[in-house]
Parts: sequence; structure tokens; C-alpha cells
Amino acid sequence: MIHKNIYYFIDKFDRNEILSLDKKINIIYRNYKEINLDPVIKQIKEVCNKTNRKFYIANSLKTALKFNLDGLYLPSFNKKLNYKNISSKKNFKVIGSAHDYKEIKTKENQGCKEIFIAPIFYNPKNKTYLNIVRFNYLNLTTKINSIALGGINEENLKKLKCTKVIGFAGISWIKKKPA
Repeated sequence: MIHKNIYYFIDKFDRNEILSLDKKINIIYRNYKEINLDPVIKQIKEVCNKTNRKFYIANSLKTALKFNLDGLYLPSFNKKLNYKNISSKKNFKVIGSAHDYKEIKTKENQGCKEIFIAPIFYNPKNKTYLNIVRFNYLNLTTKINSIALGGINEENLKKLKCTKVIGFAGISWIKKKPA
């Protein structure tokens, strides 16, 4: 079932927005501009705990460990390899995104337990996208569970059945449509 793992990216805290989401949806906070993350992380964690959902932070292992979050999200541009040992920590998951074979191998070397392969579908933000065939080809290059990311909407959600993904991630459509 492709709805096993659903991730929603946020870059600011909005309690009502999080509460309006289906409870199966996990939160990834990715805000690379904010300097003092602590107050925001506390608020998001509180809401996630109350709604029994997983909470990941992008690119900040220190913050993830400090607040005992569920895991760490490594964007494709993060090439550091010092995360592999932390991925064995109980109840802590390192996840990351990749756009090509080289980045997939980097995520494997970082110890990621899930790889977001993106973008799978057309998205106005990206001039290029993989499509189902290229996505499946990249997915075959790894034994790590994959998550579809990019351009997912109601029209193409059913197309994910043609892949071996264990879930999907998004921003805009998930906000509009519960899982």
C-alpha cells in the first residue's frame, strides 16, 4: 500500500495547518533561514506528540538529538557522510532526498532508511522531472525503501501503484487533500 508513509514539508509553524492534516501524515520541518530553531521546534513537537505523528527536521542533527525528534531529513545537497552511525540509534530514522544515481548512493552512504526520489511528476517549480519509467529505473539501483516526491496530486496519485514506493511526500497538494 503506497499510503504507508506520507510526509509533509513545512517551513513555518502553523498549529491549525498541522491539526488539519490527516493523522497519518508525518511532518518534516525544513527552514534553512531561521537562526533560532528552538522555540519553533518545541511548538511543532508538542503538536506532533499530541497528534501521534512523526516529526523530522531537515539538516540539523544537533537539533534532532537535542529535542529527541523521530529523525533527520537530509536534502540532496547535503553530502556529509557523518550520519551513518546515528542511523542505528533506536527510534531514530535518517531519511533523505535524491535526484539521480550519484545522490542515491550518497544517501545510502549516509545511512538513510528511506530515500525520497524526486521529482517524479511535472511540477511548475522544476523544469525537468523523472516520470514513472525513469523513477522506477532509479529505484532499482537501491535496496533502500523509496518515497515519491514532486508534483504529486490527485490525478497522478494512482500512478504510484506502478512503482515500488512505500509512500509519498509533498507540500501543496497534501495541504488541500487528506490522505
